[in-house]
Amino acid sequence: MKTLIRGCLILILVSTPLYADVNSTHTDKITLTLDSGQEVNVKGFIAPIGDAVSDNFKEWDSLTNLRVAEPEKKYPASVFQSFLPNKPVSVGELWGVNTEGVVTLLKQLHPNPNLFLHINAGDSLGLWACLRAYNDKFADIVFRIHAEFVLKDGWFTPSQFTGHLVIDRIEEKVTFFEMYIPEGTINFDVNRKLHGMRISGTGYCSQMELRTGTKDFLENVKFSESITQKAAERALILRFYKSQQINWVHPDQVLEMSKALQKPIQAISIDGPLVDESC
Repeated sequence: MKTLIRGCLILILVSTPLYADVNSTHTDKITLTLDSGQEVNVKGFIAPIGDAVSDNFKEWDSLTNLRVAEPEKKYPASVFQSFLPNKPVSVGELWGVNTEGVVTLLKQLHPNPNLFLHINAGDSLGLWACLRAYNDKFADIVFRIHAEFVLKDGWFTPSQFTGHLVIDRIEEKVTFFEMYIPEGTINFDVNRKLHGMRISGTGYCSQMELRTGTKDFLENVKFSESITQKAAERALILRFYKSQQINWVHPDQVLEMSKALQKPIQAISIDGPLVDESC
C-alpha cells in the first residue's frame, strides 16, 4: 500500500528509530569547571559571502558586506563556563548550554545574534553539549548551537554552529576553543524583506568562526574514557531533529526491503530541514 503526502518527492521505509544511548557503557562522572580569574583571547573570522549567493541577494549590502564585528577580543573564563554542565557528567552525556555566554561570543561575529530563530523551527531550537572524552589532564567537549543574525531588512541563518571546548582539568583553564559553521555545499539560509515581500535563498560561507588555540596537540592525547566524534555528533543531532530517529532508506532499496520486511511504502515530500538549518 502506498500513501501519498504532498507530492511524493522522497521515499522512506519507516522502521525502528535509530537511537542509541552513547552513554550506556560510561558510568564514571567528572566535574568540569574553570578558574574564574582566567582571561581567554578569541579571534573571529568571516569570509566574504557575495559570490556564493543568487542574484536576488548580490545587491544586499547587509549580507555581501558581512564582516566580523571584532577580529580579536578577550573574555573572562565565566563566558566559557556557560558551556560546562552544572553537575558531574560521564562520557557521552548531554546537557543544555547556558545562553548568556553563547550570545556574548556570537556578538564578536555580529552585534545582533538571535537564538530564537525567526522561522518557527520547533525542536531544532537549542544549545547542547556533550562530553566526548577525558583523562586526568584534559576534557574534550563537543557542542552544537542553532542561532542566526538579524541583518538590516532580513536574517542570516547558519546551518549550525559546531565546535569543541577543551579544558585543562588540573589548571582549570581553556586550552582550545572553536565555534564555526561546518563545511557544506550549502551552509546558510537567508531571508530578505524587499518591496513588501520576503524572499529566501541559500548560500555557502567558507569561514565563519571563533577560535582560541590550536587542537593539533589532541592528536597525541590518549583519553582514558571517550566516544568517537561521530558518536558525539549523532547524539547531538538527535536532540534537535526527531526525523533523525527514522530509518531513512534510499529509493533504490525501498521495494526490496518492503517485500522482505512486509511493511508498506510511504511516499512523502519534505518541507524543512532534516539535518540542519540551511534548508
